[in-house]
Amino acid sequence: METSEILKKVRRIEIKTRGLSNNIFAGQYHSAFKGRGMAFSEVREYQYGDDIRDIDWNVTARFNKPYIKVYEEERELTVMLLIDVSGSLEFGTIKQLKKDMLTEIAATLAFSAIENNDKIGVIFFSDKIEKFIPPKKGHKHILYIIRELLDFKSESRKTNIEQALRYLTNVMKRRCTTFVLSDFIDQSDFENALTIANRKHDVVAVQVFDKRVAEIPSVGLMRVKDAETGKEQWIDTSSAVVRNMHHQWWINHQSKLNTTFTKSSVDAVSVRTDQDYVKALLNLFAKRN
Repeated sequence: METSEILKKVRRIEIKTRGLSNNIFAGQYHSAFKGRGMAFSEVREYQYGDDIRDIDWNVTARFNKPYIKVYEEERELTVMLLIDVSGSLEFGTIKQLKKDMLTEIAATLAFSAIENNDKIGVIFFSDKIEKFIPPKKGHKHILYIIRELLDFKSESRKTNIEQALRYLTNVMKRRCTTFVLSDFIDQSDFENALTIANRKHDVVAVQVFDKRVAEIPSVGLMRVKDAETGKEQWIDTSSAVVRNMHHQWWINHQSKLNTTFTKSSVDAVSVRTDQDYVKALLNLFAKRN
């Protein structure tokens, strides 16, 4: 992509997503995520109504009566975007590619973070860590992230979400809010890694998917290609059996994915490429309040 074309796209995305974060998300983002970053301040004697999960058992044992940990809200959060750059994101049949919607969502979240004076960083991943952008503040940093989102070329086309989550857990020493942006089409099991990451950080999953992945239309013979493996095959979409088998695969996939999010205590939202991601994000924020 030519530099001038990239700059034009960066500007278009900046105008749209900055407007969304300023006008729509400012209050909702703040209330949904601010206050999740808490720093230990002191201990005090337990009082009726205190959360027993905050009891400091070492101090309680020493003084033979219950004491709780008191926290204060950190003045700023660190927000990390874990962004899937595997081959399957380069797919879209109706309105836009999954990659394009994912880029807009990531930019909107980034501007929302900056509006709240939070730091923002990015991990691009496929089946390996493609690039790590350490968290920083500022408008210039945001534009750099958007440019990378638009023009980044991954070395691998495959997906390994588990590896990305383990890298996050290792590289980010302090608690942060993390958005995992992906289509979550991954053959490996990442539930354990997601659970561990969510214990240390505040993890949120944003799934982007295409309508035709969920439901194949009846258009006769169709040649399909696996974007991650390159394998091609012909399928007869006029066959109700073929269409039903594929739809059942999608239902099973989504059911397993939702179970993974539930078991890991991770808030999640799914956005279809031909639908409004603004409404989906607002619903996600509301769910967390």
